[in-house]
Amino acid sequence: MRATAVRRTALAATAAALALLATACGGSDSAGTKDGAKPDAGADAKPAVKALTSAELEKASLEQGDVADHKITKTGPEDIAAAADVTVDKKECEPIGHAFYGVKRGTPVGNAGRKVVSEPKKPTGASKDDLAGALDSTSSLVTLASYEGDGAVKSLAELRESAAKCATGGFTLTMKDSKQKVVKLTEEKVTGGEEAVAWTVLMGEADALVPFKLVTLRQGGTVATVFSFNLSAFGGKSPDFDMPTAVIDAQAKKLG
Repeated sequence: MRATAVRRTALAATAAALALLATACGGSDSAGTKDGAKPDAGADAKPAVKALTSAELEKASLEQGDVADHKITKTGPEDIAAAADVTVDKKECEPIGHAFYGVKRGTPVGNAGRKVVSEPKKPTGASKDDLAGALDSTSSLVTLASYEGDGAVKSLAELRESAAKCATGGFTLTMKDSKQKVVKLTEEKVTGGEEAVAWTVLMGEADALVPFKLVTLRQGGTVATVFSFNLSAFGGKSPDFDMPTAVIDAQAKKLG
């Protein structure tokens, strides 16, 4: 895969949202409690999830200074793709494929986005290690989307199901005539919010695979998605890179 094509994919994309399958909200015993007492009618009632507005999501988004040694800027219209702009060759892979590009899924009440770039090490010489260090910069597209009711839970469940079906076998994404082959999705460990899930995503061809990181977490009715790539991976010098943990932790903290 050409580096320019991969870079275009990453910059246009957003991290996918997925999560622990939490579609079952309750499951109380209607016959009563174990001591024979009747259950409280409101015991299993959950407070209504408040969907944050776009203005409120802006306040909950990362700002410059929230993550040390990172540059943070707001996303523009060119950074987030529309559903009509992205085609996935397998229907079951559409949710996860759309997540890479920040496509709105479901019916979000509000949206917000940030571009977060880590500052690479400044080279102290002209050695290969110095030059490699200068390329060791991770760029992340961070998007927030809010949903009414159980919309956020369903959004994550849909993504996780899609990723499970499309983890192997591959699928192809087409965005504005640029095709990208997704070869494999490997689930990774991640924490944050009330539930979170992450993958390492391999794109490209067998002899030129490039890794990306996709992380999604949910806090209440808000879903945060982080899609990341590292410049050092483009030349095939690094087979992988670390999860953008500092970015994930900072965003989870701001969501409460």
